[in-house]
Amino acid sequence: MFGLVRQATRAYRGPQAPAFAWALAVGVIALAPHPAGAAEIASNWFVTEQGQTRLVAAQESVGPDATVSLGLEFVLKPHWKIYWRSPGDAGYPPRIDWAGSQNLQGISTGWPAPQRFTALGLETVGYEDHVVLPITARAAQPGQPLRLRAALSYLTCNDICIPYDTMLMLDLPAGKGAPSSDAGLIERFVAREPLRQQTTALSLRAATVLPGPHPQLELRVAAAPPLQSPDAFVEANGITFGAPKVASDHGETVLRLAMAGPGAHAAARGGAWFDVTLVDGDRAFETSIVPTVAPTAPEPGVFLRILGVALLGGFILNFMPCVLPVLSLKLLGIAAVGGRARQQIRLGLLASALGVISAFLALACVTIMVRGAGLAVGWGVQFQQPLFLIFMMVLVTLFAANLWGLFEVPLPSAVAEWGAADGGRGMLGNFVAGAFATLLATPCSAPFVGTAVGFALAAGAGDILAIFVALGVGLALPYLAIAALPRLVAWLPRPGAWMMVLRRVLGLALAATGLWLAWVLAAESGMIAALVALCLMVAVPIALYLLRRLPARAAAVAALVALAFLIPAALPAPPHGIAVTGFWQPFDPNAISRLVKEGRTVFVDVTADWCLTCKLNDRLAIDTPAVRERLTAKGVVAMRADWTRPSDRIEHYLQGFGRYGIPFNAVYGPALPQGRALPELLTPGAIAAALDQSRKGG
Repeated sequence: MFGLVRQATRAYRGPQAPAFAWALAVGVIALAPHPAGAAEIASNWFVTEQGQTRLVAAQESVGPDATVSLGLEFVLKPHWKIYWRSPGDAGYPPRIDWAGSQNLQGISTGWPAPQRFTALGLETVGYEDHVVLPITARAAQPGQPLRLRAALSYLTCNDICIPYDTMLMLDLPAGKGAPSSDAGLIERFVAREPLRQQTTALSLRAATVLPGPHPQLELRVAAAPPLQSPDAFVEANGITFGAPKVASDHGETVLRLAMAGPGAHAAARGGAWFDVTLVDGDRAFETSIVPTVAPTAPEPGVFLRILGVALLGGFILNFMPCVLPVLSLKLLGIAAVGGRARQQIRLGLLASALGVISAFLALACVTIMVRGAGLAVGWGVQFQQPLFLIFMMVLVTLFAANLWGLFEVPLPSAVAEWGAADGGRGMLGNFVAGAFATLLATPCSAPFVGTAVGFALAAGAGDILAIFVALGVGLALPYLAIAALPRLVAWLPRPGAWMMVLRRVLGLALAATGLWLAWVLAAESGMIAALVALCLMVAVPIALYLLRRLPARAAAVAALVALAFLIPAALPAPPHGIAVTGFWQPFDPNAISRLVKEGRTVFVDVTADWCLTCKLNDRLAIDTPAVRERLTAKGVVAMRADWTRPSDRIEHYLQGFGRYGIPFNAVYGPALPQGRALPELLTPGAIAAALDQSRKGG
């Protein structure tokens, strides 16, 4: 139809050609033939100077089928357009609020293949002339009347953009569901929706991210017949894509799209999901992919510098609040070597260091396997898993019970020689304590740890192993330092009765760690689950004491532990974690760029119930009166993201900054449109400086 309109416009080249073409289009639509006997079921037209829109139905009534086919029809004057679901550099798509509708259970909107518009260096995506957005409505009660109230907001643009809001009303009676006069119209635009499966007519053979200072996405497309005017529209969190540059290579068409935005360099490390829509005339295809990453040669010396960063980050991890729960194990391990021969001191401390490094090697192997399976990887994310938390609660309970003298683990004679010294705190005991310390030391990131882990996850398996070993060596440095200088132990008192008292006290410290783990479990699985797990763990030392002379105590303890592991499956998780209250707003990464364009400053806080460093930052920096006053000032938006439980949206956001752990904070503003990441350990001064910088030049 619109080919006829364009021909008529070319034939009539008077000054009123655009108005003539639009009037002809409306006339053609009105006079188009309809099926015999079919009625038109549509809302009234909403008419503006730029065009008109209405809601139409493909059937005259609501039949026994629960679905009803609808269409949001736009007829636009020449050169005016509306936007696709992902509008590009500007604009926003049509939005409908169906509140007030009756017998409506759900709605899904289809998007015909769009076209690209380029003006003043901006790339936008949408529709011009005439388009119908197919809509599928699901009736709550099939065969009953459907009352539709569509509060429509849309933006139409030419040289200027004009937003409109209107209410479109359409009532469908109960009936047989016979096709309406607009059924064919809607079906034509349904046919223009991109296919979800590849065909010989159009297929995506490969997708590769080309890293570098200016990352690109390369798409290799095969088509029969060959492509004539191909285009690609790519959607990914935190990334904008330019128009593709088209080339031919061995019978395939290669499309290269420039990538920009805070997520571009993170995507160049791999693991990001892209939604790709390929369009070539009447052919269109869409799919979701995780592109491969083209290998790049690192700059000379970069890897050695990263190893140094990892070593420093691991050492600093000793002083982070997340390591405080395992301080008891370290103190007992060092105190136990007091007064012994230097050789024994070295062996015990080296065993602790070996336990730390072995645990980091195990984490590296798990990371390689998980990443190879295409799953998200992050630092400390094991604390998002209820079963891991229960496993750690069991371990600290058994460690505490051992320190209280409630049980000793009988070992084979060969192993006992390793672990017999000083009540089981020999080689084996120190090794296990070091490995256990590593597991509890990973819920939070530390300065330099995020940089090292981010580099590792973007590298190969060998680099991951090397960097994680460097982190382990850094965390084990206190043990290694005392092993190298055993005279330092001479400052400790000699072993004696005081050590039994210390064992009891440190057992209480481990019990406090168990309480902290139960608190984290409450955020993951609910307070009831945490209380049940805590009661079972309290029952373990009680059973060990009451049944100390009975052979059945091991079976009783095993039963209590088994019941604890059944808790996550038996009790459903609560709907929320950290409450977003006060001046905080829920995390919405898609709204940040819009708020910045409006001249506002955005402060983002990514936190979790299991992150002790996050709690420390909140108490000592964010929740201070001076910072609170800045965050509640006019023009400042404070967003809080809760990563207590797994969230793909938060993971992708962190990866946009090359981070894989928390705490994480960032500030955006007119002068910092891409955001500035703050240090892991916050101070009021660092937050104030970033907020000031976000306004400079804005």
